[in-house]
Amino acid sequence: MQTPMTNKIILIAGFAAALWSCSMPQHFQRDTISTTGLYGNPETTDSVTIGDKPWHDIFSDTHLQQLINESLGSNPDLRIAIQKVNESEAYFSQSRSTMLPAINLGASGNYTKNPESVYPTGPVETGTWQIGAEASWEIDLWGKLRSSKRGAYANLLATDAGKKEVQTRLVANLATAYYTLIGLDSKLEITRQTVKNDIEQVETMKVLKESGKVTGAAIVQSEANRYAAEVTIPDLEQQIRETENVICLLLGRVPGTIERGKIVDQILPSSLQTGVPAHLLNNRPDVMQAEFGVMSAYETTNAARASFYPALTVSAQVGFVATNINQFFDPKTFASNIIGGLAQPLFNKRVNATRLKVAKAQQEEALISFRNTLLKAGQEVHNALGSYESSVQKIALRKFQLEALIKSVDYTKQLLTYGSANYTEVLTAETNLLSAQLSSINDHLQQLNAIVSLYRAVGGGWK
Repeated sequence: MQTPMTNKIILIAGFAAALWSCSMPQHFQRDTISTTGLYGNPETTDSVTIGDKPWHDIFSDTHLQQLINESLGSNPDLRIAIQKVNESEAYFSQSRSTMLPAINLGASGNYTKNPESVYPTGPVETGTWQIGAEASWEIDLWGKLRSSKRGAYANLLATDAGKKEVQTRLVANLATAYYTLIGLDSKLEITRQTVKNDIEQVETMKVLKESGKVTGAAIVQSEANRYAAEVTIPDLEQQIRETENVICLLLGRVPGTIERGKIVDQILPSSLQTGVPAHLLNNRPDVMQAEFGVMSAYETTNAARASFYPALTVSAQVGFVATNINQFFDPKTFASNIIGGLAQPLFNKRVNATRLKVAKAQQEEALISFRNTLLKAGQEVHNALGSYESSVQKIALRKFQLEALIKSVDYTKQLLTYGSANYTEVLTAETNLLSAQLSSINDHLQQLNAIVSLYRAVGGGWK
């Protein structure tokens, strides 16, 4: 025979089942995100990308390879990122445990001694002793706990992608600093050689003065030209020290010298394929992190929506209860209790409504951030390709400029010896040559850095 209370429980359960049938959870669909045109036009259809290559295939310099390999084990930022992954793994493990019942063990005792003046006919001493286990379990009817678990897993994946982003940034920053260092070495070498040539030029001017082909002004001007080049050497040496310290910091070392090669020995990758823009979704860590953030936000919204539906909980207690401790484990003192409850939220001071509204807003924020991250990634790929193409053109043109300037210096020196040119022409030609030589180093640095930028932009460095 059904009681009124039983009828109410059945009615609530039926209502809950109806709600469940029309409250399927929503999940993020990747195909709603377009990657068309991210790299500009025309777009490649080649599926091969340098982002799939390991970093030691891109950076062939053995010194740079050793530095990168060392940094992967000692860089402070990367080590912190690894610990954050460990934290997310712990939270995910905790979210998985919410699907299981909570079990507690407990023991208690209660002893009371009553005054005989108040209880003349009752027991003077009473006691209750109990030991047992208690379990409670929330039945996940609407997927609230499952959504929370999936959200925690998405957060774990996002944190792991964040660690990969730290690694790609580390590899790129280290390669950029290394190329800057060997570029400064080359500039210093060129400047020192120029100073040496200028010293010889001063002596030449002195000889020409004795023969009456130049005046004392030529000697003074050539000396000034020599010091104009020499005064830049201390700055170059300081820049080298600072760049070495930047690399040491990336390695987690104290300041010191860095072993390195030369810029002329750098071997460029044979191809710079970017693949299709859709590869960014699986290759570029910050894009992956943003996408996992969207997934987590969707699951948070699902969990917030499920809070509006009835919660079904089951709790049970088993143990021994006795008034005499000597009879504590007597089978007759065994007791058990099972309770089932169904609670439907009606008025909760807008807590659930606010939670859902905030979750929807955060979901939209995550989606906008994801799309913006994808746009920035495409922009960086496009910029890196443009920078590389620009450097190739400049290197080709600079070669002709250097050839012409070298001939100009040689010709003006010869003409000066024969008295057909003045010292100002010689000094101008030498100054232009030095400037072009230093610019040539910058052109090569631009090319190397463009390769680094492109490699990172397409998601290389973490595989």
